[in-house]
Amino acid sequence: IRNSMTRASMGHRWWLNDPDCLLLGESTSLTNEEVISAASIIAMTCGMMLLSDDLTKVSLNRMKILTQIFPMTGVSGVVLDLHTTKNKGLPSLMRLWCTDRYRHLENFRATDSFMQSLQEEDFNAEATYFGRQAAFDFENVSAVQERIRSCIHVANGMGTWTVVSVSNWEDQPRVMHVPRVAIYSPPETGWGAHDDIPPSSVRSEDEEDGVGTGYHVFAFWSGRYKWISIKGKDDDDSSPYPISQRLHTHETEIFHIKKVTPGKPQYVGSDLHFSCGHEVLSFDTTEKNKVKINLKTELSRVGHVFLFIPTVDTSHVNVSVAGKPSRWSVIGNVPDDVGPSHCCGRIIRLMVVIHSDKSEKDGEVVVDY
Repeated sequence: IRNSMTRASMGHRWWLNDPDCLLLGESTSLTNEEVISAASIIAMTCGMMLLSDDLTKVSLNRMKILTQIFPMTGVSGVVLDLHTTKNKGLPSLMRLWCTDRYRHLENFRATDSFMQSLQEEDFNAEATYFGRQAAFDFENVSAVQERIRSCIHVANGMGTWTVVSVSNWEDQPRVMHVPRVAIYSPPETGWGAHDDIPPSSVRSEDEEDGVGTGYHVFAFWSGRYKWISIKGKDDDDSSPYPISQRLHTHETEIFHIKKVTPGKPQYVGSDLHFSCGHEVLSFDTTEKNKVKINLKTELSRVGHVFLFIPTVDTSHVNVSVAGKPSRWSVIGNVPDDVGPSHCCGRIIRLMVVIHSDKSEKDGEVVVDY
């Protein structure tokens, strides 16, 4: 794990990082938390994913951990505390970011190679493509590449957000913190002003400033949601660590942090894939008071999707999955520090089942609100 993290910056440049096998079987002394931590580092560094277990003997619980990091994304995260860690050189913070700001994903899906990958059922086609894009290019050396190579490109309408993994490598439980500076995505830090990507390939940003409206925070492995308010950078009350969580021994959590956009539905997260975006084929909010999501159907999956719906009264909300009514529940208010009457929306959790049977509406999620 130490080598995978400290050499993450070399991945897809000099080699494909080899994190060794992901041990899923119960024959080892590894706890579920330790298996999840190993899976998290493999996912965040995106080297090779190797398995040595007899999968017919692996429990459903451990197999689910595997499916939640597969397919890989082809994108290597940035280690944030590589030179400041005090835990025997073992970093605890890694960051990726996701965006629909560029048309890279759509451009790839329009190629013949992508269509061929569908016919051949090559689940790693996108990872291979973006892994090559992240490779070192002697003719295009710039600081921008450092940001692009840690970016997961997602479907149009998904927005921009930050993905931060936090690990407790101590031999006892510990409260771990995400620093304020780790929350902001590159466009929020002013990097977009120096973007050398052609303007024709950049999407317009219509998101509100996170100050005042706050941020969605979704913890992937625990499936927990929290709304946080981040005050102005010059505010005396602003906390340098707005996100904290108590982690068990050798436990890792992956946080997805996205600015709230009042008046507009948002995909907050899921428990289907650690990226909370790679599993989505399309996200359409063009029709008034309706969200239509198409999830990828190459693999059978069962799980939950978390959405922000810009309405307070949920009595008229209808959810269908694969053309049939589906169970859903309200799990949070936005903001959550005021009464329901002063909210700008609700967070709903809905159950999804992907059969991967090539049926007409498999993977389709429709929410009317």
